[in-house]
Amino acid sequence: MKHSFHILWMTILSAASLPLSAQNLSSVADTLESVSVTGVRIPVTLQQSARMVTVLDSAAIAAIPATSVNDLLKHAVGVDVRQRGAEGMQTDISIRGGTCDQIAILINGIPVSDPQTGHNAADFPVDISEIERIEILEGPAARAYGTSSLLGGINIVTRSLASTGVSGRLEAGMHGLFKAGASAGIASGALRNQFSAGYLRSSGYTKNRAGGLNTDFSGAKFFYQGSLDRRDYALRWQSGLTLKDFGSNTFYSAKFDDQFEHTFKSFTAIQAETRGKIHLRPALYWNHGEDRFELFRGAPDKYPFNYHRTNVIGVNLGGWAETRIGKTAFGAEMRNEDIISTNLGEPLPEAVPIRGTDATYKVGLNRTDISIYLEHSLILRRFTFSAGAVASRNTGNREGFRFYPGADISFRVSDSWKLYASYNRSQRMPTFTELYYSVGGHQADKNLRAEKMQALEGGVKFLRPGIRAIATVYYHHGTDMIDWIKDLSVLDAPWTSVNHAVVNSLGEELTLRLDFPLLLARERFILRDLSLCYAHISQDKAQIPGYESYYALEYLRNKFVAQVDLAPWKYLNINVSYRLNDRVGSYRRYEDGVDTGESVSYRPYSLVDAKISWDAPAFSLWLSVENLLNTVYVDHGNVPQPGVWIKAGVAIPASCSGRHRSL
Repeated sequence: MKHSFHILWMTILSAASLPLSAQNLSSVADTLESVSVTGVRIPVTLQQSARMVTVLDSAAIAAIPATSVNDLLKHAVGVDVRQRGAEGMQTDISIRGGTCDQIAILINGIPVSDPQTGHNAADFPVDISEIERIEILEGPAARAYGTSSLLGGINIVTRSLASTGVSGRLEAGMHGLFKAGASAGIASGALRNQFSAGYLRSSGYTKNRAGGLNTDFSGAKFFYQGSLDRRDYALRWQSGLTLKDFGSNTFYSAKFDDQFEHTFKSFTAIQAETRGKIHLRPALYWNHGEDRFELFRGAPDKYPFNYHRTNVIGVNLGGWAETRIGKTAFGAEMRNEDIISTNLGEPLPEAVPIRGTDATYKVGLNRTDISIYLEHSLILRRFTFSAGAVASRNTGNREGFRFYPGADISFRVSDSWKLYASYNRSQRMPTFTELYYSVGGHQADKNLRAEKMQALEGGVKFLRPGIRAIATVYYHHGTDMIDWIKDLSVLDAPWTSVNHAVVNSLGEELTLRLDFPLLLARERFILRDLSLCYAHISQDKAQIPGYESYYALEYLRNKFVAQVDLAPWKYLNINVSYRLNDRVGSYRRYEDGVDTGESVSYRPYSLVDAKISWDAPAFSLWLSVENLLNTVYVDHGNVPQPGVWIKAGVAIPASCSGRHRSL
């Protein structure tokens, strides 16, 4: 083993010492460094970016043994994906030790985050087969994604067809899993339209104490996008929806194991960009959501169902201009967030009937966020500098306009080495749930303050043909951080939402990716790709003695991800991934719905996933195995996760496909 590692390391060093030929420079240009990051105010390539941006490109997405967007994100080292159910039925996604409410989620640059709760933010309307890439910006990102991105943002960029084509996808597996999807594209000159739809269902992997299903699910999704590309301007419009029904086991209360949830989300957006010396980029979007939570499935007489309906309308009037001294982005954004509910908000003047039921919405809340931003980037041959600020005011608090500046700098020491550093600030308003959810063993505080974050980050990047290595260190200083905590000394104490005074985090991330055909200058090689990633976080806000934390004080202290991509023969591909998660925190153990009084610390666990596929030009066949070693583990206390899960599928790609031109 040591001898093999020595040979591998010498191969890496030998390749690193080779001079860069013109052909090699061309190869470098074809790597991720040439990808344009589209979810930011000023479009730049990864080569030019002075921030830590992770990109999962189409090749990585195809190779990873994952069948949902949520599962894909588990392989990004700075991202924590805490799932309660399979196939993304209820998933919390966070970045760098934060919570699911502290990141912005976008689709093609349009925000789709949910102000009600981050629990439902990951209801993505697109299948992974429709994704061109996923951009992950780590750290406070107010200048790029608005003030809701306290600890970063995730932008999903969809692919579009260059000409007419149809594709289909079928998958089946254990626990009654069935998935089907199809997409169609129609292109005529500068006008393009693309439709996709999908359906999934499963009987679930556990049962409740009465012997009934409690992790079963079914759902459907639909996505449509269109574009019109002219010489002087470009238009893009998109619309999507997701519909899910799922048994939520003990997701929200360990006392009851027959919970159920129904969610419906839709979004519609149109955006444009003019071309010339000044690029104007207006955008208008509407996000709509409805959900119903049943503490006892199908039994409102035992406990009333909770109903919520949210509407978010946003308009962004911005743009950017390029001059001799760099690129400047400017603009203003207004976002109105509205909810009516059975239990979240202040009393409504008049109750609103809930369609299809005898119940009514009795409370609600409305708030508006207004922000103005300005940013300038100077891009030279070896030097990139970016600085700017966001001034923001939210009618939901009394703080008035607040100022959130930031600056990034990078220096390309050589064609292979790059140094970068940044300082950024941001804030996040509490969700409606954090402010008002005071039922089912919870006690919210409607006077919660907005969270504030400031961060320092520095790193080094090494890039040679076939080698991509990144080392990053960051320090986060968070104030008024929001969490739900429970007093363990009190039997059946409620979960209470609170502002922690200060939470400081120190983190390090290391990433190494090797492309062996390029590294060894061979057209084909059985070992195609190897990636090793490690992240470590330490927080000085320790677990409060005698209290259980639900989010903020539970974080991945250590995360290690290793992936190997093999191409043993022509169309045959094999991918194996290994993940180690070591989480800080503890939870109160329940047995048969009864509090045992025992506090249990989270245990580190390892997961192995594998996928074997036959990727011919006319079709693809695959067999994937999740949790190959049948590891017993929990991401959230008292919510067991699936054991080994075998899935198989077939896909017929579109006859003609291509990359879309980003706005």
